[in-house]
Amino acid sequence: NMNFLSGIWWSLPLVLVWATPPVTSSWWYMGAVGSSRVMCDNVPGLVSRQRQLCRRHPEAMLSIGRGVAAWTAECQHQFRRHRWDCNALERGQRLLGRVLLRSSRESAFVHAISSAGVVFAITRACSQGELKSCSCDPKKKGSAKDSKGHFDWGGCSDNIDYGIKFARAFVDAKERKGKDARALMNLHNNRAGRKAVKRFLKQECKCHGVSGSCTLRTCWLAMADFRKTGDYLWKKYNGAIQVVMNQDGTGFTVANKRFKKPTKNDLVYFESSPDYCIRDRDVGSLGTAGRVCNQTSRGMDSCEVMCCGRGYDTSRVSRMTKCECKFHWCCAVRCQDCLEVVDIHTCKAPKSASWISRT
Repeated sequence: NMNFLSGIWWSLPLVLVWATPPVTSSWWYMGAVGSSRVMCDNVPGLVSRQRQLCRRHPEAMLSIGRGVAAWTAECQHQFRRHRWDCNALERGQRLLGRVLLRSSRESAFVHAISSAGVVFAITRACSQGELKSCSCDPKKKGSAKDSKGHFDWGGCSDNIDYGIKFARAFVDAKERKGKDARALMNLHNNRAGRKAVKRFLKQECKCHGVSGSCTLRTCWLAMADFRKTGDYLWKKYNGAIQVVMNQDGTGFTVANKRFKKPTKNDLVYFESSPDYCIRDRDVGSLGTAGRVCNQTSRGMDSCEVMCCGRGYDTSRVSRMTKCECKFHWCCAVRCQDCLEVVDIHTCKAPKSASWISRT
């Protein structure tokens, strides 16, 4: 079965059209409640628990749709220099499904970043007053103390605990139906993604007093930009730990005894990743033919690595760029348009460029 998030992704136009009017509109809310069953029943890939939550919180589906867009963009950003660049999300539901069917590091990252995306989106919607079931963090009231002294809680603290609670109930519902090893792996990585968002919750303050003096401080908690979560999970992807099920089937143990036991913050996987060099439906690989590579790099985006030793083609192209930029007082930067000639290197296709399928 496809992960529910791919179902949300492909139903995003439906969700957005259904939820286009402002949530503050009373006539929209009355109509939405009446049609929520129809909308929720038409989102593919949801299990019964998810449909129940969808009907109970129909306005949250728009937020989840935004979360899907956010984590998809972040996934593509983090993998932009790799053979698998997360663009399978745009090329077909079945292709993404093939990636998620494998218990690989890529699947671990997708589960973590998608879970984080739902937390981020739901929490943000709470703070912006878009959901009737939540608002700002109700626990951040009264006075408190930090290293700089006393302050008063004010403003709108992001209700991260509600975002995590909702994401856990919604995202994990599908995995909780199964008790197999893969379900445990997905649940672990989902939780790691949720924890990553809360890790970057930061305290922001505003000073009150004569001439900006801090005779009184008002503070609130705010989520950091989603890029911080993406960068953190990217590091966890690179340090992901291969595991096997323990003998009683209740948890993991490391596949290689030389490595440390995974913590709740680590990503875990069971099987090694394919090389993603060629188009292969069975593993969800688009291959690297036609991908732009970096001739001078020694990393994953180098022409040698990206092109899998097949070589690359070079084409010389002209493009307009901003040049000779100067700062003018006050306050503008003015640039000229310059014609730049650059070499673009793209990976050669294998001799047989058709899809490989072992089924």
